[in-house]
Amino acid sequence: MTNSVEFEVTPHTLNRIDIATGVEFDEFIRAFEKAAPNFDPATVRQIVERGGSWDDVLAAAAINAPNDLMVYAKIDGLPLLGLAGHATKAIEYLLGNHTIAETMFRHDPKALLYAPLRLLIHADADGNAVFSMDQPSAAFGSLGIAEVTKVGESLDRKVVNLLRIIGVDADLAFG
Repeated sequence: MTNSVEFEVTPHTLNRIDIATGVEFDEFIRAFEKAAPNFDPATVRQIVERGGSWDDVLAAAAINAPNDLMVYAKIDGLPLLGLAGHATKAIEYLLGNHTIAETMFRHDPKALLYAPLRLLIHADADGNAVFSMDQPSAAFGSLGIAEVTKVGESLDRKVVNLLRIIGVDADLAFG
């Protein structure tokens, strides 16, 4: 016996943004990781264990992410692909803020398909960092919910601000 399933296919377009930073790769990585610190799951766990509130989570996130964004995961591609003969430095990050994600999740859980944001920083032929990501407003806009699209647009601005803090002017890239 085979169960019948319902499904929907929704085509959508993403805008990938590639920014040649002109900043040496390792220097850019250090500045990026300083501007967007690692998420601290222990803090949230402690809030839950003591019976804290969402306001406690909001306050903790504000401390953890002074520039509104934090790193949830980091995958260094070179150790994984170096044995295949690759020498290009490349690090993938999951970047976001769970308190911002909640403002979209409440409208549609599919927002978590795009939150946290996935981005790649890789070295170009000169050893400088190239910052690549799908534009948040386009990704979240694909859900067709005005409130979610607005949050995606605010994430565009937050990424531009993060890059500005690092010393890269990306205003035009995010249109």
